[in-house]
Amino acid sequence: MGHRRLAWLLPALSVLGLSCSTLPLISMCGQGSGRVLDEAMCVGRAAESFLAADEDYFRDMDYGITKNAAQVAAALAPYVPSISPDQAVSAAVKGRNNWIVWTGGNDRLWDGLSVKSAGILDFLKTISNHPSIKNYSRHNRWQYLGLVNEPCFDKGNGPRKDRYGLWLDVRSEACPPDPFENEAKYPGVKIGARGKNIPVGSYYGYATGVVGLRLFPNPDFDEAAAKRWDPERYYTDPAYYNDKKLIKPYRVGMSCGFCHVGPNPSNPPADPEHPKWENLNSNPGAQYFWVDRIFVWDVDESSFAYQLFHTSRPGALDTSFVSTDYMNNPRTMNAVYNLGARMALAKRWGKEELAGGELNNEHLNKYVPPGSPLTQFYQAPNTVWTPRVLKDGSDSVGALGALNRVFVNIGLFSEEWLEHFRPFVGGTKFTPFEIAVANRNSSYWKATESQTPDVALFFLATARPDYLKDAPGGRGYLSSDKGELDRGKVVFAERCARCHSSKLPEEAFRFFQDPSCAGGNYLKCWNDYWAYTKGSGFKMSMTRIALADDFASGNYFSTDLRVPVTLLETNACSSLATNALAGDIWDNFSSHTYKSLPSVGKITVHHPITGAPYSYDMPAGGRGYIRPPSLISLWSSAPFLLNNSLGDFYWSGSVTDRMKSFDSGIEQLLWPEKRKGDRKY
Repeated sequence: MGHRRLAWLLPALSVLGLSCSTLPLISMCGQGSGRVLDEAMCVGRAAESFLAADEDYFRDMDYGITKNAAQVAAALAPYVPSISPDQAVSAAVKGRNNWIVWTGGNDRLWDGLSVKSAGILDFLKTISNHPSIKNYSRHNRWQYLGLVNEPCFDKGNGPRKDRYGLWLDVRSEACPPDPFENEAKYPGVKIGARGKNIPVGSYYGYATGVVGLRLFPNPDFDEAAAKRWDPERYYTDPAYYNDKKLIKPYRVGMSCGFCHVGPNPSNPPADPEHPKWENLNSNPGAQYFWVDRIFVWDVDESSFAYQLFHTSRPGALDTSFVSTDYMNNPRTMNAVYNLGARMALAKRWGKEELAGGELNNEHLNKYVPPGSPLTQFYQAPNTVWTPRVLKDGSDSVGALGALNRVFVNIGLFSEEWLEHFRPFVGGTKFTPFEIAVANRNSSYWKATESQTPDVALFFLATARPDYLKDAPGGRGYLSSDKGELDRGKVVFAERCARCHSSKLPEEAFRFFQDPSCAGGNYLKCWNDYWAYTKGSGFKMSMTRIALADDFASGNYFSTDLRVPVTLLETNACSSLATNALAGDIWDNFSSHTYKSLPSVGKITVHHPITGAPYSYDMPAGGRGYIRPPSLISLWSSAPFLLNNSLGDFYWSGSVTDRMKSFDSGIEQLLWPEKRKGDRKY
């Protein structure tokens, strides 16, 4: 087994060296960038045929908010003043359904990667329960993989005849059918073998028993492939399942929910392996996700692939590992909280200028009624006010552009995407994935653009904090000593709020009013702001704000500003990501303003073997900055820092374990000398 693993360092640099033309697919429509079509457009499926799912199947999630139409309407009224309760719930339901079950045809990419990796990455095995899989099945999937078991499923203890002998989870008889599997209402893309010897299926796929992974009939699985298919050998015979000519009956697609749905911190499941929908939230991020075990299904610690992924701590992932920027850069999956407060902050100092292909991004103006405050975040022809979601603040073209890019990053329109780089190893010049081309050649892209406005409305309505006081036993961790609490507020105001509060003295916002502050002059404006926050005037004003009873209400607990990494002295890799630079893969999804940012100066780095220090000049053009994370629900999100390196990790997600992790993490955060594993020079 070890020799097979080592062998993947060369051919698996086929996941690593793969190009669009080497994916195991039916013949594609067109060849080359700008000419190839996605599978949907190839067979004449228009974007309008991919209707947003309207069933409120996930109504128990997210504190059950969509069961209260008046509450949803009240949450959205500040942004869409004329919205009715029915309209509000409809938007939220469609947005959440998109988040959890829409994969946009990316099953094509993940199937291709599974073949080219000689079976190392294989989501069909990830969702299986065959006894030959030694480390996990549904019974310990949460503990071992950090993946959320979908409610309404039981462990499959044998081959399923309706799934070509695969050992997959089985839907509980007590539960109604999954509405998204309805092929009549949501007909899949009829291409290749679909509709011939295999079903067409739904364009939302079949549920797998894992939240965020959906199962699709493989259009390459024709009659010849079906005759060769042997489900038992697929699980037990390496010569069979590593054969690059093997065609499996299904492809697995990935939704956003795969990396973002997690246990509700304030209402955790009694057993994390058996959650109910009311125990799950759409927004916390995959805090317990073991990427090394998920992307290398049969763990062998001697393999290069496993060791590469193993550098990611639980809950962290290098999201550029496919479109590699040559840096191993694991970072936490972002939580989504208090989006309204974040948008309000963007209007104060999130101004960005767009140019070139950046101008092709969609904006909320097109989707909300005239007069909605959401129309204020784009001004024709080229100005946006935007929150910054990615750690380095590079997603800077508006909220919808940020959402839409994520779907491409997990495989939407991979026919075109893979024309612009060599996955995993690079070695060729990167070129931009152009929105104009996606608009012309991808029905999945256009369908996604039409649905993400509802995703934005869903999070505006539902992304509320998770309070420790509401969690089982949570009040026992809270102090009622007013003097102690007020002292903490003063310390926070004087030491933390300059980066971690959206409520600031009005004077603070004036430092970024000059248009030049958004680009080449940003560092001067930042330095002026930073100097101001060190003064007594800021500290006194900030203390008054922090001591107010409503300080926490509607506070994003971050400034969302770009902070020079020279000041932070955290891991510099995150600020050095290159994919959003001018001419690179995400060129169309970062602003001209971002690309104009100045160098932050020099940093000291250390040789990885000798430890010898040397000076490194940080490049200009966007790199060198980190936006501060929000501190909302901090009690629930340890370990800390952008790579989850501070604090002990506990897998259960219980209140007790979250607080144990919080206590160890916050102590190391506030007392750096207590940190574990830091190399001393």
